[in-house]
Amino acid sequence: QVLLQESGPGLVQPSQTLSLTCTVSGDAITTNYHHWTWIRQPPGKGLEWMGALSYSGSTYYTPSLKSRTSISRDATKNQFTLQLSAVTPEDTAVYYCARVDILEREIDYWGQGTQVTVSS
Repeated sequence: QVLLQESGPGLVQPSQTLSLTCTVSGDAITTNYHHWTWIRQPPGKGLEWMGALSYSGSTYYTPSLKSRTSISRDATKNQFTLQLSAVTPEDTAVYYCARVDILEREIDYWGQGTQVTVSS
């Protein structure tokens, strides 16, 4: 069974950098044909795909967030990390990490999500 667990601060001050880590068990983040993604859901809004990390280490970002987003990995710890800079209250959301099976073209495993509030 594949498990994903998000961790990080629940409160971030405006203009600071949000940093979240996803710890994966049951699969290696370097496994072929699996991508690892971050998705968020602001209060009262739909899901927003933020970016992804491929099994080979390539990264992809949604254009609207590309200038502020960085996704990296530590394969030795089987973790991948999201950093979102210059946050504003509009970045308040539940943040999810998830696995994408690119052969099946679907998200097949999700973390439980973590609430991040941007406020002073």
